[in-house]
Amino acid sequence: MEIVYCGHSCFLLKTEAGTRIVTDPYTGVGYEMAPVAADYVTCSHFHFDHGYTEGVRGAREVIAGAGEFVRGDVKIEGFAAFHDDVGGKKRGADTVYVFEADGLRVCHMGDIGEPCTPALAEKLGKIDVLLVPVGGTYTVDAKGALEYIGAIAPQVAVPMHYRSRGCTLDIDPVDVFVREAEKTREVVFAHGSSLQGVGPYRGKIVVLERVNHG
Repeated sequence: MEIVYCGHSCFLLKTEAGTRIVTDPYTGVGYEMAPVAADYVTCSHFHFDHGYTEGVRGAREVIAGAGEFVRGDVKIEGFAAFHDDVGGKKRGADTVYVFEADGLRVCHMGDIGEPCTPALAEKLGKIDVLLVPVGGTYTVDAKGALEYIGAIAPQVAVPMHYRSRGCTLDIDPVDVFVREAEKTREVVFAHGSSLQGVGPYRGKIVVLERVNHG
């Protein structure tokens, strides 16, 4: 499976059989989402920066909420979580998705805001690639993200939902997360926007470039 970072919390997952899934398409963050086509879209919730499904060409279905789905060669599991640390009272619900294909399990945490619990980590099971928000304010911050990385123990972790060039949201830049992460882990800045499975990054945190720098 190829994992392409489209900016913010949006990724394009491409399987060997050709299935294309886009996670959390966005608008209104200060820069535009790159043009993208997919068979399916998953949304962790429907705030403007996670539910811009109109920006995805060709999608035959939008998947939202907890449950188990099989689409093409991909098994998708959605797990209920919260967008804040007060049981959803402030920002509502969040869905965490696990995608399984090509012998790889990829977890997208959406806009998770609740602190890490052993119960959630156990539900998710073995994860190869963890896509985790790090910017704080609306989600967990750097320390909260590292707690999830520690509990879930993925082979590779990829930060998302941070302030990059052009972003106008009140969230931390990725450097804040990197400084905290480097105290205990190896962080690599990839020269590109995609991962081919785990590749050479096993045991590392990988910061991907976003596919559109416009």
